[in-house]
Amino acid sequence: MSDLEQAIRERAYQLWIESGAEHGHAERHWLDAQREVLSASLGAVARVSKASSDKSKAKPAAARKKRRAA
Repeated sequence: MSDLEQAIRERAYQLWIESGAEHGHAERHWLDAQREVLSASLGAVARVSKASSDKSKAKPAAARKKRRAA
């Protein structure tokens, strides 16, 4: 089983417990858990992508210096 599926399964179980362990709502708990876990995962990926993108845009120190007129 993948880590992502396991995280969804654990969150769905937490939601089930929080709702009073009421039977008959497994699909709702699963979909809510899936939405939460995937949103958190995508948010983490976006933060990493933005950070690495910002680093690649930075110019080396030598390129930032202005040339003096002779």
